[in-house]
Amino acid sequence: MNLSPSWVPFLKEEGYDATHWSQIGSASAPDTEIMGWARNHGYAVFTHDLDYGTLLFATQAIAPSVIQLRSEDVRPNTAALIVLEALRKAEKEIAKGVLVTIDPRKNRIRLLPLKKKIP
Repeated sequence: MNLSPSWVPFLKEEGYDATHWSQIGSASAPDTEIMGWARNHGYAVFTHDLDYGTLLFATQAIAPSVIQLRSEDVRPNTAALIVLEALRKAEKEIAKGVLVTIDPRKNRIRLLPLKKKIP
């Protein structure tokens, strides 16, 4: 639950169906519970926590999509433009199952399940 609930009205204004975990479950819920809820309800997980990408890799999951915001300032009024740009570019892929990493310098989209990179 590391992103502010203030993202919810912002994302809804932009046409995205969004809810904050604090409206659904316990703040102490394990990441696996959050991932399971998102998968079962057709949601993606929008987070600043890199553990979700690790969880996708470890479990070889094909859903839910995870959108990671990798920025020091993750407030909507600061990160909104890069988040919206990434969401729009990856919209079709997010529906299929991806890990989207949003970084101020560049964005990455990796299809699920995540495969180990071969050097």
